[in-house]
Amino acid sequence: MANPRAPKLAVLFGGTGQSIVVESILRMRGIRVVAVADDTEGLQSPFPDVPILRGTKPLVEWLRRRGPGPPIGFCVTIGNPHGRARLRIADALLGLGLVELDAIHPSAVVDPSAALGPGAQVMAGAVIQSRARIGRQCIVNTRASIDHESSMGDGSELGPGAVVCGSVRIGTSAWVAAGATVLPWITVGDDAIIGAGATAIEDVPPSTTVIGVPARPIRRGRA
Repeated sequence: MANPRAPKLAVLFGGTGQSIVVESILRMRGIRVVAVADDTEGLQSPFPDVPILRGTKPLVEWLRRRGPGPPIGFCVTIGNPHGRARLRIADALLGLGLVELDAIHPSAVVDPSAALGPGAQVMAGAVIQSRARIGRQCIVNTRASIDHESSMGDGSELGPGAVVCGSVRIGTSAWVAAGATVLPWITVGDDAIIGAGATAIEDVPPSTTVIGVPARPIRRGRA
């Protein structure tokens, strides 16, 4: 699934655990990470030979100093509940002339009829089944699965081992956390969170957090 015309150099925006996993996937594709941007105070680069830039302005200056050269791709390596931030950052990096990259692990199973939006990150052992639709800047984590005809809105994420059954609709920037299950035909609203290990047996309203088996609301609105 790799694009042979993809840039061979990349910047990661986000310097914690997600960046380590994505860098490994890019390296398998022959793409080298040349900089990490992250404005977290005191954070060290996760890669000894790669500089860390403290946010967008230092990244702009780094690109200016670099001058003309081969194109540079990017991945936004920030997990949820920051899906909307991931989308904003991606737009900003596109505005700087960087190229939006996907990161699909070679062990992931993606049905040919599935559609993946720009910037998708699909980790080891993940399964994306027939006619699934994955939006822009989505994350399907390690061993997570999304079944036939289900969809993920832009900026949404499935945590490790999450199971999304068939014909499910997941909204923008929603988060199905590690080990959670969403039963068939359910709608998960924009910015909703299904807590780790929970089982959603009915629709989850927007901006609502649910936990437990069966899942029940504990909060409306993001913390």
